[in-house]
Amino acid sequence: MDYKNLAEQILQLVGGDENIKSAWHCATRLRFLLKDEKQAQTEKIEALDGVITVVQAGGQYQIVIGNNVSQVYDALVALDGRLGAGDDTDKTAAAATTEKQKLTFKGAFDAFIAFISGSFTPFLGAMAGAGILKGLLALFTALHWMTPQTGAYQIWYAAADGIFYFLPIVLAFTAAKQLKVNQYVTVAIAMALVYPTMVALTSKHAAINFLGIPIVPTTYTSTVIPILLVVWVQKYLEPIFNKFWHESVRNILSPLCVLMVLVPLTFIVVGPISSAISNALASIVLALYQNARIVSGLVLGAFWEVFVIFGVHWAFVPVMMNNLSKWGYDPLMPILLAAVLSQAGAALGVFLRTKNDKMKGLAGSNTITAIFGITEPTVYGITLKMKKPFYCAMAAGAIGGAIVALSGAHANSVSLASVLSIPTFIGKGLGLSIIGDLAAFILGAVFTMLWGGVNSQPALATEAPATAPSTKTETSNTEKKYNQATSLNSPLTGKIVALKDVKDEVFSSGAMGQGIAIDPSVGEVVAPAAATVQMVFPTGHAIGLVTDTGAEILIHVGMDTVQLDGKGFNTLVQKGDHVTAGQVLITFDINIIQQAGLEITTPIIITNTKNYHQVKTLATGEIKQNQALLELS
Repeated sequence: MDYKNLAEQILQLVGGDENIKSAWHCATRLRFLLKDEKQAQTEKIEALDGVITVVQAGGQYQIVIGNNVSQVYDALVALDGRLGAGDDTDKTAAAATTEKQKLTFKGAFDAFIAFISGSFTPFLGAMAGAGILKGLLALFTALHWMTPQTGAYQIWYAAADGIFYFLPIVLAFTAAKQLKVNQYVTVAIAMALVYPTMVALTSKHAAINFLGIPIVPTTYTSTVIPILLVVWVQKYLEPIFNKFWHESVRNILSPLCVLMVLVPLTFIVVGPISSAISNALASIVLALYQNARIVSGLVLGAFWEVFVIFGVHWAFVPVMMNNLSKWGYDPLMPILLAAVLSQAGAALGVFLRTKNDKMKGLAGSNTITAIFGITEPTVYGITLKMKKPFYCAMAAGAIGGAIVALSGAHANSVSLASVLSIPTFIGKGLGLSIIGDLAAFILGAVFTMLWGGVNSQPALATEAPATAPSTKTETSNTEKKYNQATSLNSPLTGKIVALKDVKDEVFSSGAMGQGIAIDPSVGEVVAPAAATVQMVFPTGHAIGLVTDTGAEILIHVGMDTVQLDGKGFNTLVQKGDHVTAGQVLITFDINIIQQAGLEITTPIIITNTKNYHQVKTLATGEIKQNQALLELS
C-alpha cells in the first residue's frame, strides 16, 4: 500500500488542512475533528483503496483503515506537521475531548444518544426475548391453546412481563454506569419507586404527603423517563455529598444522604415532571400517527436504517417504551419491521443478481440474518457499500411502512423488529400489516434486481480485485501461504462473545474482518500463535500480529479504551518482535477499564479474512488462554 498517496487523498477529501481542527488515531481508525463535516467527500473516501469504511459519530469523523492506520497517520503528519505537533497521542486525544465537551447542540445531542444507547444496549436482548414471549402468549390465547388461568401461562407471563414491570430497576443500573454515579444507590432509588406499598397507594389514588408537601400519585412500574431523570439529578447531587463527608465515612453517609434527599425529591418533583414529559411525547406521537399516519409510515419505513447508521435510532426507544406505558401499545414497532425486511429483500436481490460467488454467499447468509432483525452486516457489508441497493431498500421500506401504518397495527410489547416480533402485533390490522411487510421484502428484492446496479459495482471488500498486474506474482506466491489451514489459540481467559454482539459497528458488522470476541476475566493477552508483531498502539490497548502462516490478527482490548491514554495497560513487546504461541503480549487492569465506564469485551479480528474461505470458531462459553479458538481455512 502506498501510504503517502492514501494520506494525500484523505487530506484532500476531508476538505484540506484548513478544515481539520485536530487529528489522531486509535488502533484501527483515523479520527478527525472537522470544522465542517459537510466538506468531507465521504463516498470518495470510502472508495479509496485502503479505506474500509467511514463512521461519523460522537462529533468525530472516523476513517477506518485497519492495522495500517499508524503508517497512514504518519504519512498524514508528514504532509501536515501541524496535525502531529509533538506526536503526542495523549495531547491530541485531550484536545479532542475538549472540543467534544463544548456546549453545542450537536455535542449535546451526541451525548444524549450515547447515554440512551449505553443504557438500553446491555439488556436489549433480554427485553426483546421477553417481548417475543409476550407475543407468543398472546398468540396461544388467541388460538385457544392456553388460558390466562393456567399455571403454565402465569409462569411464562411472569417471565415475559418481569423485566418490563421492574424496568426502572434494570435501567437504573445501566444508566448510572453511563453517568458514572453509584449504581447501587440508583438501584435503591428505583426500588423505592416500585416498592409494593407505594404502588398500592398509587393504584388506590391515596393522598399522601412528605412533611406536609403533597405527593401526586404516579405509577413508576414499566416507566423509562423518571429513572433517567433521577440519574441525571444524582450526577450533580452525589459529588456534593462525596465532598462533604470524610473518606472514612463517605461510603455509608453519602449514599444515606442521596437516598434521603433524592427519593422524596423524585416523588415530589421528578415524578410529576416525567409524567408531563411522558404525556407530551405520547400526545405528539399519537397526533402524528392519527393525522399523518401514511406520512409517518413513509418516513420511518424509508429512513429507519439511516437513523440506525447514525445512532439516532436510540432516541426512539424511550418514546416507544413510553407509548407502551401510557397506552399499553406502540404503533411504531410494526412500521420498523417493514424497514428491516426491506434490507433483507435488497440482500436477496443482490444474491439473485450478482455474478460474484463470494458476494452471492455473503448476500444469501445476510438475507436470513436480516429477516431475523440483525441488519448491520447487510447494511455495512452489502447494501450501503454498494449504495444503490440501499436506496432501493429505502424505497421499498417507505411503501411497506405506509401500508403498515395504514393498517393501524400496533405492538403490545417491546421486541427486536424481526419476523419473530409479529406475534406481538396480534390484534387490529395484523393482516394488512403482514401484507405491508411482504411488500417491503419483495419490493426490496425486485427494486434491487432491476435498479440496484449489482454487477456494475466496483470490487467490494469481500471480493478480490479483478486485475492487479503489478502485484500478480506477489499474490500468487502468497495465496498458497494464506490458504494453509491455520489454528489460533485463545489469547485471553474469559467468556466467548459472538462478534455480531460487540457494541461497535465497525467490529460487529464484519467490516474489519471475521473473528470472535472475549469478555476477559484475567487481564492478560498472550500470542495466539507464533507471529511477528506488526503494530503496537502507544496506549497499549491494541496489538496487530502476522502469524508465521500469514494470518493477520488484530486484538483490541475493550471498546474506546484509547480514552484511558495507556492507564492500566502494560505492553511487553515491540513492533517487529517475533513471539511464540502463549507468550504474554499485554497486561491490563480490568477494574480500571470498568471504573471508567468502558466495555472490556475484546474483539480478535482476522483482518485479512478475504484470503480465507472460512473462519471457524472452535469453542463456546468459557475459555482459557492457549485453548483452541479459531480455525482458518
